[in-house]
Amino acid sequence: MAVCKRVCYSGQVQGVGFRVTAQSLAGHYPVAGYVRNLPTGDVELVAEGEAGQVEAFLGAVARRMGAYIQHTTVYETTPTGLTRFTIRH
Repeated sequence: MAVCKRVCYSGQVQGVGFRVTAQSLAGHYPVAGYVRNLPTGDVELVAEGEAGQVEAFLGAVARRMGAYIQHTTVYETTPTGLTRFTIRH
């Protein structure tokens, strides 16, 4: 069953390659979505796919970028049928 998670990361998450790293990691999982910087200094990541794959992808992001993340907020949302993972500006 497809799920969609919107995750907001705060901390020193901009200017450290967060978006490029997330996009690279997404290539290893069957997930779609996007990652973007927010004006608040946070990073927003949206991931859609099978529940286990989305969780595995988010876990990989947390492991790789954990040194920069101070707080993570996860929201469950309705999948919209995204077909690839992109960096949004």
